[in-house]
Amino acid sequence: METPPQVPPDRTGPGAMDALHEAGIWAALALQAGPPWLEQFWVYLTSHFDPKSIYTFCFPLAHGLDARVGLMVLWIGLVAEWLNVVLKWFLFGERPYWWIHESGLFSQEELEKLPLRQFPVTCETGPGSPSGHCMIPGAALWPLVTALTAEVARSTRSRVLRLIPFLAYILFLVAMGLSRIFVLAHFPHQVVTGILAGSALGWGLQRCPPNFRVFRFFVAVAVVLMLSALALHSLATAAGIDLDWSLRLASAWCSDPAWLRPDTRPFASLCRVVGSALGLALAAETPLRRRDEDQLLDGRLRVASTVLALLALQLVHRLPRPSDAAALYRHVVVHYAAGPFLVVSVLPRFVIALRNFLEPSQVPPHTN
Repeated sequence: METPPQVPPDRTGPGAMDALHEAGIWAALALQAGPPWLEQFWVYLTSHFDPKSIYTFCFPLAHGLDARVGLMVLWIGLVAEWLNVVLKWFLFGERPYWWIHESGLFSQEELEKLPLRQFPVTCETGPGSPSGHCMIPGAALWPLVTALTAEVARSTRSRVLRLIPFLAYILFLVAMGLSRIFVLAHFPHQVVTGILAGSALGWGLQRCPPNFRVFRFFVAVAVVLMLSALALHSLATAAGIDLDWSLRLASAWCSDPAWLRPDTRPFASLCRVVGSALGLALAAETPLRRRDEDQLLDGRLRVASTVLALLALQLVHRLPRPSDAAALYRHVVVHYAAGPFLVVSVLPRFVIALRNFLEPSQVPPHTN
C-alpha cells in the first residue's frame, strides 16, 4: 500500500502558524488600502527586480564596475537560489493567495467581503518560505554593497556617507518585502526569514570566494547542484512527501490562469542555477589576456562593454520561450549559460577589437 503524500504541516489545523498567517492577511489588506501610486510602485518593484534580475541586470552592472565583484554577485546569487529552492521544498511555506481559501478560517461570505486583490505577479507556483525575492538579492548584493562601502570609505571620513550603501541595501530589501506582502505572494515572516537568510549567506560566501579561472570547478558545481536537488526530490517522493503540492494549489486559487508562470517553478530556478554555473565555466575557459584586461581599464571601454552587456542580456531573455516544460528548462539553461560567457569574455573582446579598429593609434604594443 502506497504511503499517501504528506500534507504540508501549516494546514493540519488551527494553531500558532494560522495566527501568524492571519496576521499576514491583515498586513496585506492594510497595504492594499494604500493610494494608487503606491500600488503601482509595489507592483513595479516586485515584477522588475525579481531574482532573475540578479543574472540579467545586477551581475553585468557590477561586473562593469569591478570584474571580481560582478563574478561574486553571480556566484553568490546562484548558490542562494539553489538553497532557496531546497528550503522551500522542505519548509512547506504557504502563500497568502491560496492559504486564505485553504485554511478554513474564513467563510465564503467573509472572503467575498475582504477587498483582497491578486495581480499578474501574484501567482507563483512554488512554496512560499523563505521569500526568494528577498533572500536571493539579499545574498547576491552583499559583495556589491561592501565594495561600494569600501570605495566611499576611501573617499571620505564621514560615517554617515559610509553607511549610505548599506542603508540603501536595507531599504531596498524592506521595500521588496512589503511589495511581496502587497501582491499576496508572501507572509511577513517569510519575508523576514528571506532577508536574514540572504544577508547571512552573502556575508558568509564573500569570505570564501572561488577561483573564477578554474573551468572544472564550475562544471562540477553545475553537476553537483542539479544532481543533489534531483536526488533530494526523488528521496522525498519515495518517502511519500509530496513536494509538488504547491503547483496544484496555485492552479486552484490563481484568479487568472494566464498569471501562472512556468518560470516560477522550482525546477526553472534550478535550471537558472545550472546554466549560470556553466556560463561561469565557459568564462573561465576563455579568460581575457592581460593585455585586454589592461585596455579595459579605459573608462570608455568599460562603460561601452557594460551597456552592451545589459542590452545583450535583455535581448537574449526576451526571446520567445517554448511552452513544453522540458523544452523550457533546456531553454533556461542555455540562456543563463550565455549570460556570463557574453559579459565576461565575448563582449569585452568585441569592444576592444572595435576600438582598436576605429582607433589603431590606441592599440598598445605587444610585450613579451
